[in-house]
Amino acid sequence: PFVADAEMLGTPDPELAATMGFSGFGKKARTFDLEAMFEQTRRTAVERSRKVLEAREREKEDQTEKEFKIPCTDSSVSTSSATGPGSTLTQREALCRESEDDSNEALSGPSRQTQSSAKGPSEDTDDDDDEEEFIGPPLPPGFKDSDDDNDDDTEEEDNNPVKKIPDSHEITLQHGTKTVSALGLDPSGARLITGGYDYDVKFWDFAGMDASLQAFRSLQPCECHQIKSLQYSSTGDVILVVSGNSQAKVLDRDGFPVMECIKGDQYIVDMTNTKGHTAMLNSGCWHPKIKEEFLTCSNDGTVRTWDVNNEKKHKSVFKPRSVQGKRVIPTTCTYSRDGKLIAAGCQDGSIQIWDRNMSVHTKFHCRQAHSSGTDTSCLTFSYDGTVLASRGGDDTLKIWDIRQFKKPLNSADGLPSFFPMTDCCFSPDDKILVTGTSVKKGGGSGKLFFFYRETFQKLYEIEVTDASVVRCLWHPKLNQIMVGTGNGLAKVYYDPVKSQRGAKLCVVKTKRKERQAETLTQDYIITPHALPMFREPRQRSTRKQLEKDRLDPMKSHKPEPPVAGAGRGGRVGTHGVTLSSYIVKNIALDKTDDSNPREAILRHAKEAEENPYWVAPAYAK
Repeated sequence: PFVADAEMLGTPDPELAATMGFSGFGKKARTFDLEAMFEQTRRTAVERSRKVLEAREREKEDQTEKEFKIPCTDSSVSTSSATGPGSTLTQREALCRESEDDSNEALSGPSRQTQSSAKGPSEDTDDDDDEEEFIGPPLPPGFKDSDDDNDDDTEEEDNNPVKKIPDSHEITLQHGTKTVSALGLDPSGARLITGGYDYDVKFWDFAGMDASLQAFRSLQPCECHQIKSLQYSSTGDVILVVSGNSQAKVLDRDGFPVMECIKGDQYIVDMTNTKGHTAMLNSGCWHPKIKEEFLTCSNDGTVRTWDVNNEKKHKSVFKPRSVQGKRVIPTTCTYSRDGKLIAAGCQDGSIQIWDRNMSVHTKFHCRQAHSSGTDTSCLTFSYDGTVLASRGGDDTLKIWDIRQFKKPLNSADGLPSFFPMTDCCFSPDDKILVTGTSVKKGGGSGKLFFFYRETFQKLYEIEVTDASVVRCLWHPKLNQIMVGTGNGLAKVYYDPVKSQRGAKLCVVKTKRKERQAETLTQDYIITPHALPMFREPRQRSTRKQLEKDRLDPMKSHKPEPPVAGAGRGGRVGTHGVTLSSYIVKNIALDKTDDSNPREAILRHAKEAEENPYWVAPAYAK
């Protein structure tokens, strides 16, 4: 049809065509043979699909051969021996024969159409399923699907637990200069609290912090007592603060007091009859299931449970006893994961475990868990609740099955600990146990050790800093490791791929620019109707004005700070409201006349001689 149109139009006069701008009309129209094009396309499509099908049939054939090789031989032998040559085929042999025939047909048959027309409807549907599973040409031999890669990675991680430790990146939070003796993370992992030997408790909000990593709140909840332990409750709305005094405190999320435990009467001998602790606290923790209940242990030789809503008296008292039945001091305490058991590590080296509801006799106990006279600094149950790990003051880390409590499942030694709160924790998958080591000043660097739970083989270690590693905490939701050190740092280790939120939120935020010179500028007052002589020149830019003000000695003069403490440099101290201090401040140091004192007296000599008034008339007679 294209050709006919071109002929019908004819070839116009070349001059006219040039004038009208139709110069292209002089060329002959190109013809397209559509049938030939369709035929070519069909052939290539058939060729391609034939290759795909051949590859698929070859795979099928291999598979059927594998499946039927053994059964076919067995059945053929049995039938021939049993019934002889004239017998009918068994069902299995017939199936085998059919499958062999099918595979031969599949190999020899060139076109797909004849086969598909010969097959029944059920076979067609099977083919459709196959096609859905495999679309497109066969994959090259070296190709790996991305899912397969991931599977391989996870398998590799399972085989090598070191790959699960998130330590590729770290951030350092500066708590102060003294030991960070307590760390707490809320259940969601949004806020971290640190407490130290400097009596301070600092609050860090990962979502609100920028890269300058500053705490948003700092307070001293227990005045001049070192912080021993900090922990968020299971719901994350309140914080338990255990310090060096005898009264534990509960704060809300923003650091405001909620309750304070009562102090017991220290003159009563039987500790069951006192309402609270009478000596310094050592440790404390929340009940994992009941959000109002918490546990504390103290140097008065008791472990007590409390209710947040009742600060007047403890709920129950547990009294650890030595072999002789004497009082012994618990240095650490914890609940089991289900909250049914209460465990305490004592100064005589024993670990004693009670049923939470029965405070008289221990349910399990091990007398020589650690060396006697050392402080067991931490007890922690594994996530599955079957195993208890203990960190001893005798430089060991042990793991126990509480059902067979006579000897530990595994033990590691040579892990120095100088702090009564050096702790240990399990990894979120329960396969690794982590603890820190202490060092003397200038004696190397404190390390974080990772042990495989089953064999207690040392998997890995991180050199944290040139001071002791006191606290460690591996948060299951964030998959980040928090570490408190002996030189006032709180470090957070994380991996951008394996970890969630937490430290990843604040490192990406840029530091806010501090504008120090802002105080020098005076507010510009806009007076639109003022006369020209009173009108202030409009400020073009604040930066130029700041530079001008900086050069002005009056505007950029820093006022002298008030004298703190005793006076110095001729300036009287601020303290003292007595009359004498007032006189000293106003009169005695009023040295306005700084000339020579002899000249100051002789200045009046001539006047006294000429006009005697006081002295000379008195002695005249």
